[in-house]
Amino acid sequence: MEHADKSDEYVSTEDIVDEEFKPSEEETNYVKREVARMREFVSGLSLDDLKSGDWFAKLLAFSMNQYVTQVDADYFKEKYPNLPPDAVVDARIKMAANYAAIEGALSSAAYTGAVAATIGSGGGSSPLTLPAGGASFIVDMSYTSYLQLRVAYDISVLYGLPLNLHDPDDTWKLVKLAFGIKAGEAAGGAVMKGLPDFIRPTIKKFFSGSTLEAVKRFPVVGKHLLQRNIIKFSIPGITIPVTTAVNRWTTKAAGTRTKSLIRRQAQIIEAAQRIVAQTDNIEVVLATLWWIINIDEDVKDEERLLLHYLTVSAEQNTDNGEEYLRYIDSFKNQIEVDEDDLWSRIKGISQEDAPSLYRAAVIASAVDGKISKQELKLLELLADRLGIPHNAQLIDEIKRQWK
Repeated sequence: MEHADKSDEYVSTEDIVDEEFKPSEEETNYVKREVARMREFVSGLSLDDLKSGDWFAKLLAFSMNQYVTQVDADYFKEKYPNLPPDAVVDARIKMAANYAAIEGALSSAAYTGAVAATIGSGGGSSPLTLPAGGASFIVDMSYTSYLQLRVAYDISVLYGLPLNLHDPDDTWKLVKLAFGIKAGEAAGGAVMKGLPDFIRPTIKKFFSGSTLEAVKRFPVVGKHLLQRNIIKFSIPGITIPVTTAVNRWTTKAAGTRTKSLIRRQAQIIEAAQRIVAQTDNIEVVLATLWWIINIDEDVKDEERLLLHYLTVSAEQNTDNGEEYLRYIDSFKNQIEVDEDDLWSRIKGISQEDAPSLYRAAVIASAVDGKISKQELKLLELLADRLGIPHNAQLIDEIKRQWK
């Protein structure tokens, strides 16, 4: 085995300590109370709970059951009056990241490299009786997970898309948002991809042999969370600052990732509502946008959401008659675009309405983050059929909005 350079093995404290982070006494006392609650929760777990993954289901219930009954749009309006959603989301992410860092400093002193081996090889259905370091490890893992679940839920509420935890799909969506989990991720893979550069060399060496085998025995969520927490005591000599920094970094990253994904969905809903509100001919809009989106026969998630919310908004428009509703129903079952029907409908578009239809088509092209060459050709053709100029400046502007 090659000997690593000393710079690969050790990370200086200066690399990770954030001088601007100075928690107040009030924040520290609040986190101490929360950690005491988490210790009580952890004391009821067993090693079998950890190895089977049952601990995570229990943590999810502990974290969210009461929380979702208390936290809604009105809660945030009262707590953060007169602030737009983006500002409140950023405040919640910062608060959760700071709490995670405070807890990391409180819990990490007891960590040792033996903790992973204890968890990996142990067993038993009695309440958890780990040495102090092991118990602190589980408290730390549980508390940071608890924070990340809650901040992900906060963000869904703040953008008007609260997750329904009675719905299994929404519950799994919450878990994926909070921890960035994708199906089938290999042990170490999810963690390694997102790590700050200065941590990677040590982790690469650490995930090998018996430790890696222990990790593989956990279900996907428990495995992911165990990997992430092993990071924090695997770097020699500076456990407390690493735990503090990584707790803060992972929690901020989880919140930022969730903000990006949920905000994009809210942005798509707003775009769909705007498109419907600005047209008197939703039939031609739906036909045109489906023609654009389906050109590569691969409908992306964002494109699917746009079509979904367009039809939802269209159905909510009660000013139209039965023929209109029949068209919406037939559109839902449409597989191929009837281009003759499409061009016939486009012929009836007035010069006043043509720019709105063209703009909607550009949004449909850009909503997945890029505009393909095929989509650009269709936009040129659409502009020609509408009798308006192909607008490269508008396309660039909308592309930037959806990147």
